[in-house]
Amino acid sequence: MAVQLTPPTKNTFYVSIFLGLVAFILYLLGVFGAIEGGFDAISHYAFWAALLGWLAMGIGVAAKGI
Repeated sequence: MAVQLTPPTKNTFYVSIFLGLVAFILYLLGVFGAIEGGFDAISHYAFWAALLGWLAMGIGVAAKGI
């Protein structure tokens, strides 16, 4: 039985886009040194924000009909 992929709800899409933008902004702030703690600390948070956005979109696509 194959998984039926459906478009995510608008709220799920907006949350995933927001988390992606947060990750991108954190990454840029870390690259330019605008936040204390160094690039390594900021890129860690950027990675997790991007991962959460990706998971939100994936769950929204796979689990809408459940």
